[in-house]
Amino acid sequence: MADSAVTVPRRSGHDTSSMMLFGGVYGAVVASAVVAALTEYGHNSAADRRYDAAWLLVTAFASAFAHGYAHHIAERGPRSRTSLLRALADEWPLVAAMLPSVLILAGAGWGWWPADDVEYPAFALNIVLLFALGLASARRAGRSWARALLTGAADALIGLFVVVANAIIK
Repeated sequence: MADSAVTVPRRSGHDTSSMMLFGGVYGAVVASAVVAALTEYGHNSAADRRYDAAWLLVTAFASAFAHGYAHHIAERGPRSRTSLLRALADEWPLVAAMLPSVLILAGAGWGWWPADDVEYPAFALNIVLLFALGLASARRAGRSWARALLTGAADALIGLFVVVANAIIK
C-alpha cells in the first residue's frame, strides 16, 4: 500500500505586491492608532512631538519585527538565519507606511509647522494612503473603476474609524 501521508506544500515566499499592500494598510492603521494614543492627553509642545515621532518609529520597527518573526515561525519547513532575515526584510512596507506620520510628528517637533493638533494631518494622510492602497489593490485584481473606488473608500473607513475613536476618547 502506498504511503498515505499528506504532504503540505511549503510556501516559497509571499507575492511582493501583496506584501506591499498588506504592509501599507497595516502600517497606516497602526500609525493612526499610535498617533491617536500618543496625542490623547493633549501634550503638544515641540519636545512632545519629537518624543511622539520617536515612539512611532520604535513602534514601526517593533511591529515589523514581531510580524516578520511570526511569519518565520509559522512557515513550515527548515528555518535558518537567512529565512528569518528574509521574513524580517519582507516587512519593509509596514515601516515605510508609518514613516510619513513619523515625519509629520518630527516636523512639528523641529518647528517646521505648529505642534498643536498635528495628529489631524497625520490622520488625513493615513486615510488617503488607505484609500490609495485599496484602490490600487482592487485595480490590480482587475476590478472596475467603480468597484475599485468603493474598495478604496472601504479601506479609508478603517482609518476614519480610528479618527472617530480618537475623538470620542478625547
